[in-house]
Amino acid sequence: MSRRTWTLVVSVAFAMVLGVLGGVATVPYVALGPGPTFDALGRVDGTTVVKIEGERTYPTTGQLNMTTVSVVDGVTLFGALGFWLSGRNALVPRDEIFPPEQTADEIQQRNAALFEDSETSAEAAALRYLGYPSPVVETVADDGATRSSLQPGDELVRIDGSAVGSTQEALDALSGRTSGERVDVTYRRGSFPEEVITVTLGPGPDPGRGYLGITITDHPEVDFEITISLADVGGPSAGLIFAMAVVDKLTPGPLTGGRFVAGTGQITSTGEVRPIGGIPFKMLKAKEVGAAVFLVPAENCVEAAGNAPEGLRLIKVGSLDDAVRGLTALQAGVEPVGCGSTP
Repeated sequence: MSRRTWTLVVSVAFAMVLGVLGGVATVPYVALGPGPTFDALGRVDGTTVVKIEGERTYPTTGQLNMTTVSVVDGVTLFGALGFWLSGRNALVPRDEIFPPEQTADEIQQRNAALFEDSETSAEAAALRYLGYPSPVVETVADDGATRSSLQPGDELVRIDGSAVGSTQEALDALSGRTSGERVDVTYRRGSFPEEVITVTLGPGPDPGRGYLGITITDHPEVDFEITISLADVGGPSAGLIFAMAVVDKLTPGPLTGGRFVAGTGQITSTGEVRPIGGIPFKMLKAKEVGAAVFLVPAENCVEAAGNAPEGLRLIKVGSLDDAVRGLTALQAGVEPVGCGSTP
């Protein structure tokens, strides 16, 4: 065999090995890209996404879609090259998405828990927006400081003059107070007027703090049921859209004005909208499926404005109130606050 022929044989063999390895050997990266999008006003696989029973609901029009990011694991060398060239995906170190100290089951359970928390927060935020009492007393300790005055279901309004709109605000109002100090607590029971009681704080687990002897829930007490059903989705970023869907169904007049609206954002029980990841992918998918408007968490606005698909209108939202106000403005022909606007 001549030297030239031998060189050709070796080159072909090397190319074959490289081809096999490129199609089999994985790289320490995952590919992120546009994921599925679901209409929170509609049905998915025959199941109503946001269902309200025991209370009057109103017809909705248009679409209100939550958006997701797809994650592809086990990426091969050639696969990574394809994702990189696609312009639709990004490669990130695998450890950023799948921490090595956690098992696959632990990561899945955590994402499922975050999604469940987003459902609970969305319900609480929507009901709070609609004026239902929150926060409310959940339990009263038999030997607590308020055992003879407060009852489960009472709405806390103020503690020593500080408005209480969440469990955290109640804790903040009591910060620095010690056992034996007296505080004024304003509460409302059912449809009765507000009452003010003076409470002597009692001892608790932390000897440096005073306690009312109650537990509080941020989820308002209502006599109807809200069920959010969506399988195989994880993470907290659907909260804003779920809350918007609840508001839309419990108030007359379609919130979307018949438009195809999409969005994303983690929401707290008090209605604050927090930033999320992967917004370029979410906007891209929203535009591809027909969305005309996209709700963007305020802290994601810079990134969103620099990556928005042409023709997709962005509305900047820092709270549930902002989101409702933005869509209401569109219906009235008023330009809402966008990601390039000054509020």
